[in-house]
Amino acid sequence: MTTTREERNNMDTETETIPLEKLVQIYRKIKEKVDTLTQEYDTKLETLKAQQEEIKFALKDMMKTDGVASLRTAHGTVSLITKTKYSTQDWDSFKRFIIEHEAVDLLEKRVAQTNMAQFLAENPGAVPPGLNSITEYEIRITKPSN
Repeated sequence: MTTTREERNNMDTETETIPLEKLVQIYRKIKEKVDTLTQEYDTKLETLKAQQEEIKFALKDMMKTDGVASLRTAHGTVSLITKTKYSTQDWDSFKRFIIEHEAVDLLEKRVAQTNMAQFLAENPGAVPPGLNSITEYEIRITKPSN
């Protein structure tokens, strides 16, 4: 839904006439409704995903028993694939290994937000090349404390 500039201006004017206390109250009511709808959605989604998992396990067992890697049906093709996942239980040794083998590409390409903020706070002059940073204001409204 798009709004015209005039409609946005009208909304701004309407918002300006509503007292702050009332805006917070309205916001909290909307938030409660969003939370309720989200919980209902999450519960239904979780149930459906659990059903899908049960079906996937049954299909996997059938295909392994029959010794087939692929099976075509009128409703779609089922493929039995091998997927390997990697993790470490010893991050200190793993980091030393990466440094020793110059294998930084073994890590995912994202910046740990909290760690970067802490590093920059502790090392004000040391900014990694190519680092982008965006600081924005946001509104956070919490429940009143009792």
